Amino acid sequence: MSDTITHNLYKQLGYITEGQGRARPVILSEGGNFPTDGYIAQGFCRFGGFEHRVVPEGEPLDAYLDERVAAVVLSHVHYRTGRLRDMAAITRQVHASGAEVVWDLAHSAGALPVNLAACGVRYAVGCTYKYLNGGPGAPAFLYVRRDCQNRGWQPLSGWLGHAAPFAFEADYAPAPGISQFRTGTHSPLAFAALEASLTLWQEVDLAALRHKSQRLIDLFRESLSDCLDEHGISDITPPEAQRGSQVGLVVSNHGSSNAPNPGYAIVQALIERGVIGDYREPGLMRFGFAPLYLSHEDVWQAARHLREVLAEGEYLAPRFQQRGAVT
Repeated sequence: MSDTITHNLYKQLGYITEGQGRARPVILSEGGNFPTDGYIAQGFCRFGGFEHRVVPEGEPLDAYLDERVAAVVLSHVHYRTGRLRDMAAITRQVHASGAEVVWDLAHSAGALPVNLAACGVRYAVGCTYKYLNGGPGAPAFLYVRRDCQNRGWQPLSGWLGHAAPFAFEADYAPAPGISQFRTGTHSPLAFAALEASLTLWQEVDLAALRHKSQRLIDLFRESLSDCLDEHGISDITPPEAQRGSQVGLVVSNHGSSNAPNPGYAIVQALIERGVIGDYREPGLMRFGFAPLYLSHEDVWQAARHLREVLAEGEYLAPRFQQRGAVT
């Protein structure tokens, strides 16, 4: 547990490329992914002298894998569509090309079973503030398979990752094992809240959690199935075997392409009613289902509120048209 996904991605890209002796100068990231993954890849390449390439959304990865690629950054569950990737197959594919893959588990950890060892994963990052319920600002995590540790330095070589931090030595020496991936001092308050959540997780059956997650999604979608088309809303949620724990509804602009998308206002109207989703450009209303504490009644009520907001045109009120800094 350490820092943020943003920092941890940077650490792993630096660690991987140093271990390769900088023989592979290209970092791949995916188009349409959550922006921070691409931003960090860009920044790492800019300051590290690497080339950043993007795999366009929907295009096959194999067309972009060659002997120049050092690492690929991919999300296990896509943040917009909720599509779940075949982690084992893609990991084998990337490793066969001689590259490494860093998996972003932000939208899968705590939402479904994830077996990194069985999938042959060597590197991964993730957050704890979503489905793991650590709360806003909770520390993120990173994973480096045991046999891949102790191969060199990670680039954010801070005090807490030193082999003997209280020796106060002038020169850095990485701590053995995973501990070298720590950087600076963490917040005890944030860790205390997260520890309370993770203690509860020791009692959770992940197979039962996954089953409930999918039944909540089915209930929400079925409760809305007869009213979306008339309001220009498309359900882009993948089928059960290929999805995480979210529903994606895309709203058309209802006319001029220059007009603000009504999806933002719909989400704001729902928030005022106590139904918390989020809006992501362009036009995506996203609803995450945390099965550890959401009930079927909660989900049925959320669908009822959305139906009413649409039927009554409540979202057209001026107060819902004012854009905030956070969507």
